[in-house]
Amino acid sequence: MMDQGRKMMEFSKQVLHKVSFDRLLFKKELTKACKWLGQSDQLVLKAWCLATFGHVYKDVIMEVFEKTMSR
Repeated sequence: MMDQGRKMMEFSKQVLHKVSFDRLLFKKELTKACKWLGQSDQLVLKAWCLATFGHVYKDVIMEVFEKTMSR
């Protein structure tokens, strides 16, 4: 059985794919996902986001992770 962090990671990826058409929704959901995940999972999500959406939302991704990783 998958642990809670892994489930949240997969759920977050699904949500981000679904809202990737809208910049503000993407930022909102990415911020929410970062609050749910631990530090190491955030690093994995950041790498995935940059690989998947970096060509469109690199600035948003870097901004969100800069804020959430510093706390």
